[in-house]
Amino acid sequence: MARVKTTVEPSSVMPRAARAWLLLLCIAVLPACSASQYVKIRTSPKNPLTETLQLASWYGPQPSERTMLVLRKYDLDDQLDLDSKELLAKFQQCIEREPSAEKLHAYAELSYLAAKRAEKHDAKQALDFYGASVAYAYIYLFDDQHAEWRNPYDPHFRGACDLYNGALEGAMRLMQKQGNLAPGCDCEITSATDTWDLRVVSCGTAWHDDDFEKLEFCSDYEVGGLTNQYHGYGLGVPMIAVRKSHPGENATEKFYPPGLSFPVTAFLRLLPDETGTGAGKRHRAVLELCDPLSSTDNWVGARRVPLECDLSTPLAHFLNNPQLNKLSTAGLLRPDKTAAVSGLYMLEPYQPGKIPVLMVHGLWSSPLTWMEMFNDLRSDPNIRSRYQFWFYLYPTGQPFWYSAAQLRQDLAKVRTAVDPAQREGSLDQMVLVGHSMGGLISKLQVVESGNQFWDAVATKPFHLVKASPETREVLGGTFYFHASPSVKRVVTIGTPHRGSKFANNTTRYLGRKLITLPAMLMTGSDELRRDNPDLFRDASFQEAKTSLDSLAPDSPLLPVLVSSRPAPGVHFHNVIGVLPEGGIVGKFAAGTDGIVSYESAHLDGVDSEVVINADHSRVHQHPLAVLEVRRILLEHAQTAPVGPPSPFHFAQAPGQRNFAPPPAPPVDAGHHQ
Repeated sequence: MARVKTTVEPSSVMPRAARAWLLLLCIAVLPACSASQYVKIRTSPKNPLTETLQLASWYGPQPSERTMLVLRKYDLDDQLDLDSKELLAKFQQCIEREPSAEKLHAYAELSYLAAKRAEKHDAKQALDFYGASVAYAYIYLFDDQHAEWRNPYDPHFRGACDLYNGALEGAMRLMQKQGNLAPGCDCEITSATDTWDLRVVSCGTAWHDDDFEKLEFCSDYEVGGLTNQYHGYGLGVPMIAVRKSHPGENATEKFYPPGLSFPVTAFLRLLPDETGTGAGKRHRAVLELCDPLSSTDNWVGARRVPLECDLSTPLAHFLNNPQLNKLSTAGLLRPDKTAAVSGLYMLEPYQPGKIPVLMVHGLWSSPLTWMEMFNDLRSDPNIRSRYQFWFYLYPTGQPFWYSAAQLRQDLAKVRTAVDPAQREGSLDQMVLVGHSMGGLISKLQVVESGNQFWDAVATKPFHLVKASPETREVLGGTFYFHASPSVKRVVTIGTPHRGSKFANNTTRYLGRKLITLPAMLMTGSDELRRDNPDLFRDASFQEAKTSLDSLAPDSPLLPVLVSSRPAPGVHFHNVIGVLPEGGIVGKFAAGTDGIVSYESAHLDGVDSEVVINADHSRVHQHPLAVLEVRRILLEHAQTAPVGPPSPFHFAQAPGQRNFAPPPAPPVDAGHHQ
């Protein structure tokens, strides 16, 4: 492999200067790409019944005072030391003689306490007690014959919800140990007088049964890597479903990252007309694994029931994979080695009718940098109901114009995969959100190249270039392209539209020493320099460039990109970070975000532009940036017309054939391995 020549000669001063610039670069950028522990295991699962029923007390679980009152009324308080089945059988007789909501609540509570005691010595008996507790809490909440006495303002009502949730989680933990907690599994639960045949099903979700590798409980984890945690309150058990790859995956499933986790809420439903009680009765029930991203409500008859849901813990569980944290540095220093995992990723199933929001990260970064914004935006039901979020991963060590060409190819690839018939109009309303260098890559998707990009660097027409077909393919696709008809709005955040002074001789020298460029770029550069000695206006442009070279203020393509107007119908928005002038950092970085100056980040003629007091690595995670993107998305959802899709164009040079992407392996062979 040919070595990249450098025009910067090291001197006696260079090592100290290089170390200084590298230190500043680390201070400014590293927080955005450093490894984080997104979740950690709790010492004990979170349980809303812990205090109410004194679960953690040294003398063991105890009934609530209101349950003790019911027991005293029926002269059963002195029988708490009896066998739990015997006590519950006697209490069942009281319910049958005179049904009431307070008795159902007390029965559910006593069954839960019995299950807690039985867990230590008899798992099957504990499962039966938990199941009875869930069933009686369900009857309390939904049986019409008790509707007159249910009071949603009574703490008993919320207590019944907590009993339902807590007992269901306890039962599911035991089912998991038995290997019965997966779609399609069956289980039998027996109370003192009743039997329930239970089946586990996936319900109302875009995921299918083959996607479920295992289920974990959100209550086992404490989130630490996401600033905001989104939890909805209602009925059910929030779960983490870990996805597995499986035979027969459809085309869209190739875009899921390995080890993906997604949120699920488990909801136990007693089937209609089978909520009565009585000796020897057999009932049927289903444990529904619901998708809270599709709907945060369930229905029991005509009653809307909010689901207890947790959207942040499953996301944090997935992000906790240490391999993900290595992508940022690998993509910068070894772009040649990260090509196999580069491309477009989905964290949820493709959803026809929803507009894609594609997030493009910046230098020395990865899609992880978007998780704060993604977590906040996805929690908003108005956003969630209209949009689906996609993420682009690319090797940040290579020049941004090469990454832009690859994104054009990958957008065509995903369109072919998810909408081969070109019928989905929502895919032609795509929104790109780019941070830092990702903003430049995003803008290059919505401008027409014409000859201006090529003329900015070359001394002769493209058709006179002497090069192999492979090199011409890469070169043509980079400098000649059409605006994507699928992208209708672009948001750039902290983007160096006019370059960054941080990309100076020292950092560029370091980049050339540390970054190993892909072999194709190296070979192509050698070939062009050998066969076309006077091709480029600047002789240094004939060298294989790194991303730092491409971001320098004297980079020849930046002025062309700044002056290029987005295609008709494309809206453009800009967010700029500026550090406050006070403090030590502000003294040296006033008027910049620490990496990009205001003058470089500013754009004329955009639909909107906001300035935020934030540094470069955090500007896209700042609450005001999130709110601005949310505003833009809501505006776009109101104005985006739904019409027939437009054909996707590839780049074309004057007098040349279309520069379609070179033949690539099938998506499943090299896209997400």
